[in-house]
Amino acid sequence: MARIEPTVESNCTFDGAFRLDAGGDLPSPEVRYAVYGELNQRRDNAILVCHALSGSARVADWWPELFPGVFDTSRYCVIGANLIGSCYGSTGPSSPNPVTGVTYGPDFPLVSIRDMVRAQARVLDQLGIERLHTVVGGSIGGMQALQWAIDFPQRVERAIAIGSAPLSAMGLALNHLQRLAIQLDPAFRDGRYAPGEGPEGGLALARGIAMLSYKSPELFSQRFARRPNRNGEDPYRSYADRFDVAGYLDHQGEKFIARFDANSYLVLSKAMDTFDLARGYDSERDALRRIRARVLLVGISSDWLFPPEDVRDLAQRIRAAGHACDYAELKSSHGHDGFLADMDQLAPFITAALWRPSRNPVPITRPQVVRTANL
Repeated sequence: MARIEPTVESNCTFDGAFRLDAGGDLPSPEVRYAVYGELNQRRDNAILVCHALSGSARVADWWPELFPGVFDTSRYCVIGANLIGSCYGSTGPSSPNPVTGVTYGPDFPLVSIRDMVRAQARVLDQLGIERLHTVVGGSIGGMQALQWAIDFPQRVERAIAIGSAPLSAMGLALNHLQRLAIQLDPAFRDGRYAPGEGPEGGLALARGIAMLSYKSPELFSQRFARRPNRNGEDPYRSYADRFDVAGYLDHQGEKFIARFDANSYLVLSKAMDTFDLARGYDSERDALRRIRARVLLVGISSDWLFPPEDVRDLAQRIRAAGHACDYAELKSSHGHDGFLADMDQLAPFITAALWRPSRNPVPITRPQVVRTANL
């Protein structure tokens, strides 16, 4: 598949301080964004795609299967924005503080999903986009889509959140252990490590723990079972020799440390933890009553990081608050990663949602879907 390049890729720099939910601010932060396609004359064809924890503004790099079929750039203007706190062009822990000239490192402030969404709104303001045709994302990207629908109800026609809901206690526990793995690495140095000298072992271990929550027992049994590591190691003869599944997890960690920053991992995983639909409002119901967009929530059958029953229950609460919300479910053995691995199922759901009238409930009628039409 040929790599699809953005029509425009640039940085949006904010004037002055950007206030944060937890207190404090970021002085003149930057947000990296990428645009695929062009705005039409009515400027009503913009789709904002929100990335997951280790994604970037370059949507076609990590969701290539959706171009050009679902995200038809002759029809839509598709926009990606790198999260504040990340390490792919937006202001984050590895960026220099413009006030001190020193890299933020562990002094980077706590940011929330709400902060990230407000930063994206500022980018859209500078691009002259008042209203979104659709906002869509998976995992932490789905959290952003939901936050958009609540905080900016007049700016969103459709919101699609895939494999996403407020984290359960199990999800919080897994994120805690991942951050702890990074912080206990001697190379972490309280977050003040030099470039290229970070806590590689801790970050790789954190990624390995995360991969357990991204996959499913069924998939691991199919792929690895109890086979020795495919490079010929014999775990029955040596402590050091691994089973195949251990080799896979170690390989995933090795790949990850080459492309991600440990402090950014702490920042973004903590933002996932603190995602709470009621934050800033009197109650979750009051927050959900603000929604004006047509919402589609997609659960993943084997996801145990965001169990489908949690996603389905959130859809019920949105409908109980008086707003249209469809629920669809991917039947996948890929676990949470189903939103990246099972494009043959996901693509029709998104396509149908893009074409559906924004306010009138229309049921999904795709053969792959396990659907609750009237929750």
